[in-house]
Amino acid sequence: MDRLLVDPRSWGLMLAATLTVMSNATITPSLPGLEAAFADDPLAPTITRLLITAPSLLVAVVAPLAGVLTDRLGRRRPLLWGLVIYAIAGTAGLYLPTLETILASRLALGLGVALIMTAQAALIGDYFDGPARGRLVGYQMAATNLGGLIFVTTAGALAAIDARLPFAIYGLAVPLFPLLWRILPEPPRAAGGRGPVARHELPADPGWRMVATVMSGAAGLTFVIFYAVPTQLPYHLQGIGLTDPRHAGVVMGAMMASAAVMSVVSGLVRLGRIATPVAGYLGLAGGFAAIALAQGLGMAMAGAALIGAGLGFCMPTFITTALNAAPARYRGLVSGLITSAIFLGQFLSPLASTPLVAHLGYPGAFLTGATGFVVLAVALIAMLRRQAPAVQVKRISE
Repeated sequence: MDRLLVDPRSWGLMLAATLTVMSNATITPSLPGLEAAFADDPLAPTITRLLITAPSLLVAVVAPLAGVLTDRLGRRRPLLWGLVIYAIAGTAGLYLPTLETILASRLALGLGVALIMTAQAALIGDYFDGPARGRLVGYQMAATNLGGLIFVTTAGALAAIDARLPFAIYGLAVPLFPLLWRILPEPPRAAGGRGPVARHELPADPGWRMVATVMSGAAGLTFVIFYAVPTQLPYHLQGIGLTDPRHAGVVMGAMMASAAVMSVVSGLVRLGRIATPVAGYLGLAGGFAAIALAQGLGMAMAGAALIGAGLGFCMPTFITTALNAAPARYRGLVSGLITSAIFLGQFLSPLASTPLVAHLGYPGAFLTGATGFVVLAVALIAMLRRQAPAVQVKRISE
């Protein structure tokens, strides 16, 4: 058995990760019911949709600042503050009286998500070295996808009872607080408090700033294209005759399950810093093309599974490459930049995909997405090959 799986810190970090990337989508099944419940509000159609994207916007803005905070104050305090904010703001939709106040609570939720994501990502770099770090990021991505699958499925059942009940899912942060307090210790700090004490690991990459920038940009652009799946796929399925809402759930489930499996595999099968994300991009491109050409449920599920596999293969690499390159005292900042890029990509995705759908239709938009992933693969190869000092080459196996 992998020693990571018997380390309680690994499980704590995986549990923290389940609260983050998919947190926005948890209340998706509630949107029609909330719009109906506030039908007297003329802005209800607009505000209910903003409830999904508002946390992403705030995370994108504050995550770099949250990263700096974790570098200056340590990792535990921002993580625990984030859990408190997450629980209070996330569950506020259970009782707030207007859509406007619920929207404000969703913005506050974004602050909690930013603190949790940046702190737990920095802790991965502090606790673990080399290949173990990469494997844990893969496990963590798997936990995130499985958590998203469970949360969205549970939210659908709760929304059938009452549109506000899915907000209760955010209360999971309450029992996690004492658990994470206990099993996630603060890493030893260097003299003067400037970051954690470095262990026996390679020195910081002299080009780490550019590596972090490239990885953040790649992560953000990946999510700009990828997030067309949750935002546009249900409508595309309706267009090919798959009108039952359960069809969209099955297709999304295939994607999340595949992403969970491949996230684990990506930590075990190391093709290198360039080849690994490129392989993921090719999987994403193939999946988008299959979705575009799908005429039935089987093809749609196969395409979604390929998309999930591609995402699970490339995303952990972006995080581990940036953490491996950066000095220990800047890991919070680096994790904040990647977090910001991911959520900015989520926020921008509908703005990019909706005009494509209007001009090209859903098949054309998904084929354009497939082409975009091929372009990203070529661009990533070109940029990373320009950065290859000897110390970077040593990190490829990480």
